[in-house]
Amino acid sequence: MKLLTNPKIGVIVVEHRDRLTRFGFNYIAKLLESRGGRIEVIFPNETKDELVDDFVAVITSMSARIYGRRNAKRRAAQIKQCIEELK
Repeated sequence: MKLLTNPKIGVIVVEHRDRLTRFGFNYIAKLLESRGGRIEVIFPNETKDELVDDFVAVITSMSARIYGRRNAKRRAAQIKQCIEELK
């Protein structure tokens, strides 16, 4: 929010679109353009279809949540095992 509301910032540089936001990239770009700014994406998406890009973002987000839950369960089990070994 600080980047979007700071009038001194004219260009925001990101490596990939999803590093800035998973959804609504075009809304943020239009907001910046309305104040004379822009977003530079170093590695643009390979597809030119916005719907496909949004679909890939949804799948990526859901996959990250699934793997995050798996890792959290694994870490909790390791912590529990360490605590039981200390007893």
